[in-house]
Amino acid sequence: MITWLIVMGISAAIAKESSSLTLDNLQVTVDTIWVLITGSLVFFMNCGFAMLETGFCRKKSSVNVLAKNTIVFSIATLIFWFIGFAFMFGNGGDYLGVEGFLLLGKDSFNALDLDWSKATLYAKFFFQLTFAGTAATIVSGAVTERIKFGVFVAFSALFVIIYSIAGHWVWGGGFLYNFGVRDFAGSMVVHFVGGCAALTGTWLLKPRLGKYVDWKETEKRSIKQTSFNGKKIVTMYPDNLSLATLGCFILWLGWFGFNAGSTLSANAEAISHILLATLIAGAFGAFGALSATTCSWIFYEKPSLSFIINGILAGCVSITASCAFVSIYSAAIIGIIGGIIVLVATILLEKSEIDDPVGAVPVHFACGIWGTLAVGIFSLDPQTYSWSYLFTQNQNIRGGLLFGGEIDLLFAQIIGLMMVGAFTLTFSYLAWVFIAWISYRLSYPSNFGFRPVLGLRVTEDEEIKGVDSLFVEAENE
Repeated sequence: MITWLIVMGISAAIAKESSSLTLDNLQVTVDTIWVLITGSLVFFMNCGFAMLETGFCRKKSSVNVLAKNTIVFSIATLIFWFIGFAFMFGNGGDYLGVEGFLLLGKDSFNALDLDWSKATLYAKFFFQLTFAGTAATIVSGAVTERIKFGVFVAFSALFVIIYSIAGHWVWGGGFLYNFGVRDFAGSMVVHFVGGCAALTGTWLLKPRLGKYVDWKETEKRSIKQTSFNGKKIVTMYPDNLSLATLGCFILWLGWFGFNAGSTLSANAEAISHILLATLIAGAFGAFGALSATTCSWIFYEKPSLSFIINGILAGCVSITASCAFVSIYSAAIIGIIGGIIVLVATILLEKSEIDDPVGAVPVHFACGIWGTLAVGIFSLDPQTYSWSYLFTQNQNIRGGLLFGGEIDLLFAQIIGLMMVGAFTLTFSYLAWVFIAWISYRLSYPSNFGFRPVLGLRVTEDEEIKGVDSLFVEAENE
């Protein structure tokens, strides 16, 4: 905050002393600085994801987790610069942008000519790039501890393209935007899309070795520890919850930039409201709301730090789409429900024998759905807040179901989820299978018994030893 005030003071002083700077020029400077600072906070979330995933996974996978989280943003930068930004925000039709590849031609991005933002095109590109990197990183945690490193790299590149196309539909002036779908900062576009890719990946990969085993005849069966298929659910304990907690706080901090920065302008009232709504929702998703932690305490008969962490993240995901459109009181309710959803989704996923070591699917997929629906339920009339009316840019949209808007907005949100979900799940599945086939053919050129899991997953010996054994740094420890 102090840095922000200093930068703002310097900008104002320069504007006052230079006769060449007009009020409009000053707004360009202020908005650009705001977007770059908040984009940097979102970029720092990569560190949060790395710490969170490393802490939640076992020690023998930590180097692999760090490597995936380090390289994924580089991949996202390359693909998003080449084609992703153009697909997402370039001029084109209702389904895809077709201009502005490699950021060539500033007139190719009319979708970014937002009335409330005077930030430069490069600043907007940087901010949106950090979102693309975040969405790609969501996949990492769900598929960790058994995926081939090269497979993850290849999928990340294809996923950025999938993400960009889906993003165009909602944020780039595509058909869902015109239909009335609202997603202010990405519960659907970022988190739900990333969650869809994570879900397909972890389902195709199958569970980690030893996660589900047959019950012994001498063992007393427990409903809580039995999967829907009758297998015993084996708890694989996190290696370092200190790192996971650090990652949680870094992500929470980054979320302030994630949501408030989505204004793309330094609107004092808007960013203050959005930041507080994000804070409240995150807090109410965890122990303070008696939500995720209390429910997990009741179910598991002990408090769980893992659910406190994922409860906070669930609250943040849940408020992301609606943070500019709802009251602070509604944000608290949204966070509470998000904390409950992440617990229920985690239990159902585990009992379904879908192994997600860090809880990426419950947090991002399940709460991404809830966050998108919350827009249609809790949004106030767009004219309630001055910024809300500007950001909506669609005078046909009214408030949510509970605030005089009837069912119109909620219906639009449901249609949006169905369309984006069908697209992302289908093309993520195809991308995983395509990469698996190439990987399989390279590993077994004379064997034609292809199954996706064989191309995606490391060998049994490598998994037992630990995927870190495939990295020089780990072997030299």
